[in-house]
Amino acid sequence: MNAPRILPVRPIPPAPPALSGAPAMAAPRPAFSSRPPRITVAPSGFKESMDADATARAIAEGVLRVLPDAQLRTVPLVDGGEGSASALARATGGSLVPVVATGPLGTPVSSHFALLGPSGAPVRTAVVEMAAVAGLRLVPPGHRDPGGTTTRGVGELVRAALDSGARRILVGCGDSGTSDGGAGALRALGLRLLDADGHELPDGGAALARLDRVDASGLDPRLHPAADRPVELLVACNPHNVLCGERGVARVFGPQKGATPKRVEELSAALAHWAHVLRRDLRAAFGEHAPSVLATPGLLETTPGGGASGGLGAGLAAIGGRLLPRFEVMFDHVDLDDALAHADLVITAEGAIDAQTPHGKIPAEVARRAKSHGKPVIALAGTIGPGAGQAHGAGIDAIAGILPVPVALPEALHRGAEFLTDATERTLRLLLVGAALVPRVAMADRPGGHAHTEAG
Repeated sequence: MNAPRILPVRPIPPAPPALSGAPAMAAPRPAFSSRPPRITVAPSGFKESMDADATARAIAEGVLRVLPDAQLRTVPLVDGGEGSASALARATGGSLVPVVATGPLGTPVSSHFALLGPSGAPVRTAVVEMAAVAGLRLVPPGHRDPGGTTTRGVGELVRAALDSGARRILVGCGDSGTSDGGAGALRALGLRLLDADGHELPDGGAALARLDRVDASGLDPRLHPAADRPVELLVACNPHNVLCGERGVARVFGPQKGATPKRVEELSAALAHWAHVLRRDLRAAFGEHAPSVLATPGLLETTPGGGASGGLGAGLAAIGGRLLPRFEVMFDHVDLDDALAHADLVITAEGAIDAQTPHGKIPAEVARRAKSHGKPVIALAGTIGPGAGQAHGAGIDAIAGILPVPVALPEALHRGAEFLTDATERTLRLLLVGAALVPRVAMADRPGGHAHTEAG
C-alpha cells in the first residue's frame, strides 16, 4: 500500500470585497416571511482565537450581510473556562482585580479574579477562573506535562478573593493545563502534603504517588467546615468529569495536556492514592463537620464534577466546596432562555464539534434549551471532528465548518473572525434557499398545483 500523500497547505488569500466588510446583496426573502426574522446568537469562544464576545460579533456580522433587518440578540456564553471572570464582571457591572500568582509551571504570572456587581449586593461574590492562572495556554507546548503542573495559583486567587471581603467564591473550571487533583490549590489554602519522612511533596500530580499524610491544621479558617459562618465555596464544573476510573480525568484529558501513555497510567494511580489519603485524613481532621463527599470510600473518586480541571473539583469538594453543573451557575447571569424563547433561529458555535460535544459543551446545552422552546439550531465549528453526528441527538439540527479550504493552524486562529463571518453568510444563504424552496415544492405537489415562477 502506498503511503498517503501530504499536500502542502496554501495560505488563503483575503476575501473579495463582498466578503470582507463591504455591503453584500441581501438574500431574497422567502415568500412566506411577513416580518424580520428573530435570530439569537449564543456561542462559546474559539480557544486561542476568539473569546465568546468576539465570536458573537463575528456571527452577527455574517447574519446582517444576508438579513440586514434581522432582529438580533447576541448572548455570548462562558462555561467556567477562559474569559469567564471578565464575562461575568461585564454582565453584572462588576470589576476585575489584577493579581500576580503562581502559574502552572511554578513561576509567577499576571492573573485576576472578578468581583461581581452591583457593589451593594447583600453577599459579595468573587469569581476565580482557574484558566486565568493554571490554564493550558500558560503552558508552552514544549513544557506540557500534567504530572508536573500545579493549581497552586488557583488557591492563591481564592485567598486574594477572601482578603477582598468576598463571602461567596465561585471557582470556574475549564481549559486547564493541570492534573494535580487540586493539591496545589489546597496547599495555597494552608494544607501540608507530606511524604513518609515528613517532608513536603513537590508540586504536581505525579508526586502524589509518594503522599503519606495530609496535615489540615493550617487550612484558612475562613473556609474551614467547622467555622461558624464559613465562606461559601462554589465550583462550576462539568458533571461528566470524574477523578478516577476508566473515564477518570488523567485518562480522558491527560493526553491533550501532553501526557504520554505511561504518564497517563502513573497519574491515574497517583490521583487514586491522593483521593484515598485525602478522604482518610480530612475526615479525621474535620470530624462531624466533614463534607459528605468524604463519608463513603470511593465517593470522592467518582463524584460528578470531581475530575473537573484535572481533579481540582475533587480537591475543593474535600474541604467543603459545592460542585455545581457549570451551566446552571454560569448562565444565571444572562437571559439565555428568554432569548431562545423569542427566536426563529438559534445559532451557536464552538472551536470543535465532535463526540465530546453532547457531554457538557456549550453548543449542546444551547440546543437542549432551544429544543424546549421548539427552536431550530445551527452550530458553526472551527473543526468538525470524529463523532460529530452525535451532536444531532443533543438537539443541534445542522453543523457547518467555517474553513473554506485546508489552512495552517496559526492562520486559522489569526483569521478566525473573518472565516466565521463568511461561514455564517454562506450558511444563511443556503438556509434561505431551502426555506424558499419548501412552499414551492408543496404547491407543486398539490393536485393541479404548480410552483410560481417569475418571468425575467
